Amino acid sequence: MPKIADIEKTPNPNAMKFSLREPLTWGVTHSYDNAGQAQNDALARALFAIAHVTNVFYVDRWLTVTQDGLADWEQLAREIAVPLRAAPAASDQSTATVAAARAKFAHLSEHDQQRLDDINVLLDLEIRPYLQGDGGDLHILSLHGNQLTVHYQGACGTCPSSISGTLRGIENRLRTIEPGIEVIAA
Repeated sequence: MPKIADIEKTPNPNAMKFSLREPLTWGVTHSYDNAGQAQNDALARALFAIAHVTNVFYVDRWLTVTQDGLADWEQLAREIAVPLRAAPAASDQSTATVAAARAKFAHLSEHDQQRLDDINVLLDLEIRPYLQGDGGDLHILSLHGNQLTVHYQGACGTCPSSISGTLRGIENRLRTIEPGIEVIAA
């Protein structure tokens, strides 16, 4: 049962980040934009059962919950703590889970796979730590030619600055290794 170590505000006023003492996962992100998407995830399903919850995102030792802006965070945090504390801590991730995540990009040529690997290294070193520090993350959906499609997760998913300034900043940083790249948020 994960214990809450800290609750932090994020740049998105409708999102709160819960830091945990035990991990919920080992590197596998869980991101849900609605209750329908969360049907196979007991923790996310329980969180969406709480009034005003609109987004659930978690990985490793933290969880970000976004609300509709109509709830009092102090009360909502108490409600979120109940299913969070009841959730099981992470078990070993199967190799099948990791293989399934990698299979998504199996169609890429060797050259494009290397490009994607280089992009991920830059994102892991220079972008994701800041997004994760604010209760969010960035997931690559596709790479087609010079167009990289990304999806913001957690607090970043509904933050106005992620679609404007942050997206352009990411694109400018990626252009240091991929000069013609265009980054699109989906």
